[in-house]
Amino acid sequence: MPGLKHEKACLPPVAGVDEAGRGPLAGPVVAAAVVLPAKGTPRGIDDSKKLSATERARLCTLIQTRAVFGIGIVEADEIDTLNIYWATMKAMTLAVDALTLKLGCDPGHVLVDGNRLPRWSYPATAIVSGDAQSLSIAAASILAKETRDAIMLEHAAVHPHYHWHSNKGYGCKHHLAALLEHGPTPIHRRSFAPVAAAYARITPDAAAGPLFTASAANQFHG
Repeated sequence: MPGLKHEKACLPPVAGVDEAGRGPLAGPVVAAAVVLPAKGTPRGIDDSKKLSATERARLCTLIQTRAVFGIGIVEADEIDTLNIYWATMKAMTLAVDALTLKLGCDPGHVLVDGNRLPRWSYPATAIVSGDAQSLSIAAASILAKETRDAIMLEHAAVHPHYHWHSNKGYGCKHHLAALLEHGPTPIHRRSFAPVAAAYARITPDAAAGPLFTASAANQFHG
C-alpha cells in the first residue's frame, strides 16, 4: 500500500500527480494533482488500477471533498499535434497550475508518477510506480481515472458503436471492429496507427504524418 514516506521528506505542501489515458485510441489524456489534508485522509487510497470501480468512485468523492486538487485535460486533437508524450506533460502542468490557484501558493514539492518530469519551475521528483508508493500520487491516480472515465461515458452515449462505456477508448477488439466498420469519430487520435489506418481507408492522404503506437505511448513508465 502507498504511504507518506516521500511526502514527509519534502517541503510542504506536497502534491502528487498522475495521469490517465496515455494508451487509448480515443478521448483525452487527463492528469490530476492532489494535496492531501494533514488530517482526515480517506482510508483505502491505492493505485487506481488495484481498486474496484465501486471503491474507486467512493474514494474519488472523498478525495474531492477532503483534499485540494487540480485537473488537467488535453483533448485528442492536441494529442495529435503535440504527440502523446508532450500532451501528457501538458496535462500534468495544467493540473498543477489548477491546484496552485486553489492553494493560493506554489506547492513546496511535486511528486510525479513515472520517470520523466514536465518542464516546469516547481521542485519535483519523478517516482517510477509512484502510485504504489506515494499516497498523494495514488489519490491523483484515482481522480485522473475517474475524471477520464466520466468523460468517455459521455462520449459513449453519443457514439455507442465503439463500446466506450466498457473499454474507455482503449483498442480492444470491439473498438477496433467498430473503427473499421464505422470509421473514426472527432475524438479519435488520428496520430495513433489503428486510427490512421481507418482514416486512410476513407481518405488515403489522411495517413500522412507521424504515427504513434502503443509503445510510443509508454516512453515513460508509471
